Amino acid sequence: MFTMIFPGHIDHSARVMKIITWNRSFKGMQNGDEGKDDFENDEWETLATVVDKILAWEKKLYDEVKAGEIMKLEYQRKVALLNRQKKHNAAIEVLEKTKAAVTHLHTRYIVDMQSMDSTVSEIQHLRDNQLYPRLLDLADRMAKMWEDMHMHHANQLKTVLKLKSVDISDANIETSDYHHSHTRQLRDIVDKWITNFTDLMSYQKEYINALYGWLKLNLIPIESSLKEKVASPPRMQQPPIKAFLQAWNEHLTKLPDDLAKTAIVSFRAVLETILGVQDEELKQKEICEQTRREYARKARAFEDWYHKHSQRRTFDVDPETGEGTGHKDAVTEKKFAVESLKSKLDDEIESHNKLSKQVREKSLSILKAHLPELFRALADFSNASFDMYSKLRLMSLMQDQGNN
Repeated sequence: MFTMIFPGHIDHSARVMKIITWNRSFKGMQNGDEGKDDFENDEWETLATVVDKILAWEKKLYDEVKAGEIMKLEYQRKVALLNRQKKHNAAIEVLEKTKAAVTHLHTRYIVDMQSMDSTVSEIQHLRDNQLYPRLLDLADRMAKMWEDMHMHHANQLKTVLKLKSVDISDANIETSDYHHSHTRQLRDIVDKWITNFTDLMSYQKEYINALYGWLKLNLIPIESSLKEKVASPPRMQQPPIKAFLQAWNEHLTKLPDDLAKTAIVSFRAVLETILGVQDEELKQKEICEQTRREYARKARAFEDWYHKHSQRRTFDVDPETGEGTGHKDAVTEKKFAVESLKSKLDDEIESHNKLSKQVREKSLSILKAHLPELFRALADFSNASFDMYSKLRLMSLMQDQGNN
């Protein structure tokens, strides 16, 4: 996107990045005698740190579920052994020992499940009380950012539409190396723009889709097949974050990002065309410069030669050498060569001037046609993005009102 900074302008993109990155302020880190780490407070948490904490608890839950499954299999194996011993009338001592092992394993399994319940509760707490509010905040800031972007793109569209009235037919401007270099730089910047825009859309779709995919798995209860029906408490199937992430995920797929990207790619092709005609103009200019240097060199050489031989009596013919007639012919020949080169230079200058005018007119014509298309597509996209995040923001507000 084009970045435009004005006096008093709020850089919403910087605010968004603060939400989703690890950057945190170190103000107030030293609390004197209290000895507390301010990072323990929710105030310092970012979306990234919250997700990282959930990941740590999810890893802990994975280890607990894995250990619980191993414990369950061991418990089932011991129960099967006890049943076989009963069937074969094993000694009382043997039965008591096996019963004690079964009881011990069952107790350990119950304790493990209770620990697992605590982990599940912590994950739910992080999900509903830290992750969800920060996603709401992110959506709110994204809405403000895209509102700001839409305002700038709309203003840029108004500006480029004024190009229609621009007339440079009388301007005598040729493409300079400096101008050509900056056109190439703009083309390279647009290349990066295409890459960054593609990454922006791809990464945010992947991110929200991944969060939504995780949430659907998070809502599946962990159950046991033991007869005692030891199980984790049922999880809330419709937490506010579910509808929010589902809507966010669906809205992202409907954004007209392909149209915006196509407009940027088309603008890149426009710049490539302008660079092509500028190349032709600069090549013609170099041909003119080469001919100009050759003409200047030969003109000086002729002047030097003519001055050197001007003192000679060119009309008195030497019977032995014929110097006078030969000299006159030489002057005519050399002068004709210089004049021919001057005529060639004049033709090349005229060709260069015509080409310069064509390049200016063609470049302006292309920009008049394609810049409005570019900024109209960007304005439509930024407006659609603002509308999407506004709906998400409104949805969250309605959910909060419904819960109160």
